[in-house]
Amino acid sequence: MSIKKDDTVVVITGKDKGQRGKVLSVNPKEGKVIVEKINMVSRHTRPRKQGDEGGIIQKEAPLYACKVMRVCPKCDKPTRAASKIVDGKKVRICKQCGAEI
Repeated sequence: MSIKKDDTVVVITGKDKGQRGKVLSVNPKEGKVIVEKINMVSRHTRPRKQGDEGGIIQKEAPLYACKVMRVCPKCDKPTRAASKIVDGKKVRICKQCGAEI
């Protein structure tokens, strides 16, 4: 999976198409990511301990990693994954401008 935590991504399909956000967590086994303020769902929760708040809580739901595309910090465009070996280390690069991500 080419998307990692703290990457900035743009949604390319679905109800949140075109929105940008930061990746909060990645689940490579399921192929899903959780993006900040994207794919919000309502969760009905019950207070578990005394003093806890119950009610309807808005939270992010996971979405498939194939529905998001990483944004290059230099050229600020969505880009596909590419990798290159620099000084014996594998680094991710932008396909559009060639900058290191």
